[in-house]
Amino acid sequence: MTLGRASQQSGLADPISRFCGDVLAPNSIFVFLHEHRDRLFPDGLFADLFAQVGRRSVPPSVVATVMVLQRLEGLSDREAVDRFTFDARWRYAAGVGDWDTGRVGFVHTVLVDMRERLRRSPRPDRIFEVALAAARQAGLLGRRRVLDSTPLYDAVATMDTITLLRSAIRGLLTAAGRDLAAELRSLLTSGDDYTSTGKPVVDWDDKTAREAVIDSRARDGYALLAALDGREELPAPVAEAMTLLATVLGQDLETGDDGRLRIARKVAADRVISTVDPQARHGHKTQHHGFDGYKAHLAIDPDSEIITATQVTAGNTGDAAAAPNLITDLTSAPADDCDTTPAGDPAVYGDSAYGAGEVLALLHHAEIDIKTKVQAPVAPAANSPRTSSPSTSTTPR
Repeated sequence: MTLGRASQQSGLADPISRFCGDVLAPNSIFVFLHEHRDRLFPDGLFADLFAQVGRRSVPPSVVATVMVLQRLEGLSDREAVDRFTFDARWRYAAGVGDWDTGRVGFVHTVLVDMRERLRRSPRPDRIFEVALAAARQAGLLGRRRVLDSTPLYDAVATMDTITLLRSAIRGLLTAAGRDLAAELRSLLTSGDDYTSTGKPVVDWDDKTAREAVIDSRARDGYALLAALDGREELPAPVAEAMTLLATVLGQDLETGDDGRLRIARKVAADRVISTVDPQARHGHKTQHHGFDGYKAHLAIDPDSEIITATQVTAGNTGDAAAAPNLITDLTSAPADDCDTTPAGDPAVYGDSAYGAGEVLALLHHAEIDIKTKVQAPVAPAANSPRTSSPSTSTTPR
């Protein structure tokens, strides 16, 4: 697919432009995008996302405009395309003209495709960067930031050890292809063909039967890894499936005194919870609020309520770990040609999750006013700070 370019023919003669130009408020987002779309999102900004030959794409400047309005109004892909197709304001903002002479619409998968192309590119956040630069140039951003995070719940079911193990083996056999899979299946000794997603049919209340299932499937997994270890030029999907299987085997299992592989009486620090989405993790927003998935970290200008930075991490990542990347606009030296640096002293606000020592040190070194809550000290030797010392004990003798 090659780069499509927006038509430059529509103007005051277009009925959409005449109508919206007369009735929309001058400070409307639709008027702003209509007037500045070509400068903010020129089609050439996205040239690296498309091939040199093929059919023409929907002009990226149009798609980018729709994506901005979609996020502004909180719409799904289908709803956004419907709004573009039937709402004169959206068509005015995108500069496509009326329904007789301009682009009528496009399928919602164009938005999916554009996000995927951006994700694979060297600059996946270019639309966000352009919008943020426009806000900064307009003087909407100050030098104060509020940091926070929110859970992103994963849609996959959390797997137990046996389900994880069987799923990882099944994934490796699938990725191996017909010939290699046949070779690998000849090494399996458990009697499990790994074609079904359900657990093996055994008495799970019987400890001996349960341990036998775990041991036999784990040995199957180790046999597959041993057979593939050291082979050169394995396809990338096979290498990835091997890594996932090795991770699952290593995180949940241990060898007992009798030589049998059993579920370890521990929880791995970075435990994979699903082979469907290996990057998802157990997370805790609070001590009593757990979730499975990811965390979205945000930095917001408290005056304009504009999001200035974002980051997505695994659910078990602490908020403090993401903080440095959220405030780089405050900690980095401004560019030489930057004449839009806002006035005022910088400050960072956040709850006690951002009161970790490394964050406080970063803020202090950058001369940023620290408005985060400092984490409570941890008592030495796991003693409660409320526990009275022996010298002040009031225990009756």
